[in-house]
Order: sequence, then structure tokens, then C-alpha cells
Amino acid sequence: MTHVATRIIREEHAALAAMLRSILLLIEQHRRESTQPDFAALRAMLFYVDEFPEQRHHRKESELLFPKLRARTPLSRELLDKLDADHACGEHMIRELEHALLGFEMLGESRRLAFEQAAQRYADFYLAHMALEEREILPLAERVLTVQDWADLDEAFAANRDPLIGHDPEPDYRALFTRIVGIVPAPIGLGSPRTTIATASFRRRQQETS
Repeated sequence: MTHVATRIIREEHAALAAMLRSILLLIEQHRRESTQPDFAALRAMLFYVDEFPEQRHHRKESELLFPKLRARTPLSRELLDKLDADHACGEHMIRELEHALLGFEMLGESRRLAFEQAAQRYADFYLAHMALEEREILPLAERVLTVQDWADLDEAFAANRDPLIGHDPEPDYRALFTRIVGIVPAPIGLGSPRTTIATASFRRRQQETS
């Protein structure tokens, strides 16, 4: 049986991975063409990463999922400590990446490489982190957590409502996601089939309500 929380965690991982890969594709395209990127577009994409995966998804893993696992089994304690440390490190890294983008925008070509390298480090870091969670932690959770544990986790993760996995955006975020959908077109897109479908669905809803 796959629980609601497990499904949502995997879907949110796919959305974040797609966003990170899209950022890298945009960077590569502009490097290849010797052009400057749309800085406002990149700021919007990084703001999404900070507001949703960093502040909602990762926080709930560290504050809810990981403590429940520690309470139920002595297995993977060191791994859970590492993943918690990754979450703390990720918050620092997104600030560095946003600063590197601002440096590129304000100071020009002399800061392009620093931004590109920071973006690659951040993407590599979180792609590896998410793969480790899916390979080790989620299967362990399915084995050892109780019915009540899952009820708590399902309720908590269902409240995330990330628009990039198909939910209607909250009113405060509607303009942000309208912008993101508009600035990440095919063929760059958002990578994974699930995210592409969710994005297309969001675009249709926007057209229906406009």
C-alpha cells in the first residue's frame, strides 16, 4: 500500500527536480547563445523553490516524518541526521544561489560563471538528496510507521498543495505560477511527464478563469 504522504512526497520531488533541471537548461541555452537570461524569470523560479520545497516540503520531512521514524526504529538514525543536515544546508544554499543571481544581474558577465556554478551545485545537491530519501527513507517508513503515524503525515502533506503537482494555487501565489507557466515553455518545459501534465492543467484553468 502506498500512502497519500508517500505519493505526495514523490510528486513534490518530481516537481522540484523538473524545476531544477529547467533552470539548468535555461542557463545552458543562454550560455550557448552568449545571451543574458531573463533574470525576472529565474528569480520567479528560485522563489518557488524557496517558498514550496524549502519551506513546506523539507520542513515537514524534518519536523514530522523523520521524528516519527526515529521513534519507531533504530535503523537509519545516521542517515536521518544527514538528511536533516541537508535540509538546513539547502536553506543556506538557496540564499547563496539567489545572491549569485543578483550578482550576475547587477554586475554582468563577470558574475555569470559564479551563478552557473552555484546553480549546478544546488541542483546536484538536491537531486542526490531526494534520490536518497526515495531509495532508503520512504521504503523504511512504509515498513515501520503506524496507522496513526500515516494519518498524521497524510493530513500534513496534503495541506502543501503545490501547484506544480496539479493543485490550484493559493490566491497569494496565483500571479507567481501564472508567470512561471508562461516563462518555461516547450521545448524546455518542466521536464517530467507528471509536472508537464500538471502545468498544462494549470494553464487550462488559467484560461478558463480569465
